[in-house]
Amino acid sequence: MRVLAFICLWFSFTVPAAASHLVTGNGFGFAVIAPESGTATKFYPHPHSYTRPDPASSLGEGIETPTFIKSLGWGEPGRASMAEYVNDTHVIRMRRADGIGTLYMPFGFNRPALIIGSSTATWRVEWNRPLASQKLVSAAGTNARMMRFNGIEEHLLVIPLDGPRGGAARMDQTLVGSSAWALISIEKESEAETAIEEFVRWRAGLSSGKLLTRELARFEQWRAKPAVHFKSEKERHLWRQSETMLRIAQSREPNRPGRYGNGLIVAALPDVYSTPWVRDMAWATAALIRMGHRAEARAALLAYFNARPTGKMRSEVNGADYQVSVVRYWGNGEEEPFFTQEGSTNIEFDNWGEVLWVVGEYLRKYDDPELPKAATHRGPLYESARDLIVKPLMANTEKHGDGLIVAADTSIWEERQKDKKHFAFSTALAIVGLREFAEVARRAGDEASRKQAIHDGALLEKGFNEAFIRDGRLRGTLEDGVKNDIDGALVPVINFGLVRNPEVIRDTVKRMELLKVASGGYRRVRSTYTDPKIFEYWYERQEFLFVDFTLAELYRRLGRNAEADAMLSRIVDKSAADHNIIPEMYVAVPCELFPGEIGDPTGAIPMVGYGPGAYVLHLLERERL
Repeated sequence: MRVLAFICLWFSFTVPAAASHLVTGNGFGFAVIAPESGTATKFYPHPHSYTRPDPASSLGEGIETPTFIKSLGWGEPGRASMAEYVNDTHVIRMRRADGIGTLYMPFGFNRPALIIGSSTATWRVEWNRPLASQKLVSAAGTNARMMRFNGIEEHLLVIPLDGPRGGAARMDQTLVGSSAWALISIEKESEAETAIEEFVRWRAGLSSGKLLTRELARFEQWRAKPAVHFKSEKERHLWRQSETMLRIAQSREPNRPGRYGNGLIVAALPDVYSTPWVRDMAWATAALIRMGHRAEARAALLAYFNARPTGKMRSEVNGADYQVSVVRYWGNGEEEPFFTQEGSTNIEFDNWGEVLWVVGEYLRKYDDPELPKAATHRGPLYESARDLIVKPLMANTEKHGDGLIVAADTSIWEERQKDKKHFAFSTALAIVGLREFAEVARRAGDEASRKQAIHDGALLEKGFNEAFIRDGRLRGTLEDGVKNDIDGALVPVINFGLVRNPEVIRDTVKRMELLKVASGGYRRVRSTYTDPKIFEYWYERQEFLFVDFTLAELYRRLGRNAEADAMLSRIVDKSAADHNIIPEMYVAVPCELFPGEIGDPTGAIPMVGYGPGAYVLHLLERERL
């Protein structure tokens, strides 16, 4: 029943519209705007979908983050509208025959706040829950309405921003009397006056129009200078919007007792999979590192080492304690050791290798001697990496031939736990991670750990070659089977430089044609599910953009630039037609769960690590290659 409920939820979010929904956020919350209706449909007071575990459902998604609104717009309802991101930022402009409206969540104000303004005075709102109480609160010469709603823990402050057109803003009627407003979420009533005072300081006496101008200017100041040569304006705009999505997706909520999610990056923006996945976050972090966003990348790395409680699955990992989640996190930083859709716990050992990879990437780029010494939840970051990532990783390896491989797990594609296997990707990322850690150990002056990492990495490489390259053919799993015999996860393994035999590489690329789908790209695996009532039956038949990006990179490495350019251009063109949003997938097999025309965006939209992160990394690799 949990799986069916999830499928119904997914279906409701993947029905195609004129364009994907747009998301704005500032690291403290999200707001969702529907272009087809010209209204905001969600305002979340936290930057994630699920805050903490639900004690009533051990394998449930958790306690859902509430939304204050069902609909927020202005003027006459039902008018045709057009929405767009302003200058590739988080600011959203909606155009209608009766006016123009803007919505954004400001990065300079460190609370979940939604700023709205229009060229007409009246905003219409339908709250998501019944109003429980309201009262006026004043501070720093500013009046606000404090509202409480049934079933929502947080409170909402509503502040008029601009002078009325014909009288004082009437606070006895919701959102009447001003053309611009601030909606600010607070967790406790006692925070109201402090929040208003902070807002007044942030506003600095500016009108709503000048606030918008300042927000756009400050966002441009934040951007990193691109280290790429764009082949088109579409590429440049997609780069800029991808940079924005990576920023929106990262939590800026400060850590405090019971909440340790600062720096975590969600896998996708609302409304699907707005949850921090270890793996997706690693690719997003790598993109931030290579782009030049040092502060955000550093915060992401620290998030891995400050998240808590973790180590929940010790009984499934040979009794080893560990710091980095085996799957994902709730918004409060607590380990969520399962993918609910499976209805059981998952173990994904590739996560640990990927975190070691991005730690090494960061230190190579920035030479930050303070990061390894930084205080984290379980000691200095370096020691936590050594004792609570490297050691549990090696504790979950097995002998194979003359070497080692990583134990059976569910790996990169979240296979069902009952179908766990020995995946090439998990062993490959362990090798990559240990290589990076050896250099980190050198920086830390830990020669014994450096030598051990090199030794263990060599054994894993030997085991990898014996287990996963058989009869001159690279395979996705040690176990025989058509599903993973050719696997999209093998492509990044080659890109990481772990397979160097040209014939094996050519054979892998040739066999990737078995994964090509009607939409023009590639799916992840050759699905073996035969029951169409199972979600994966349909999911694994759609085009997966992460595979497309990594295969395009491999084409470049092989000198097949025209094919790489064609694959990239198709994604760029399709994204340009949809607000420069990169989805998780394109429809390859239309169905009830993934409806629409072949090639339509579907799945989690907007994607983050496997979308904007993968795009940024591809363009940077193109520049290098």
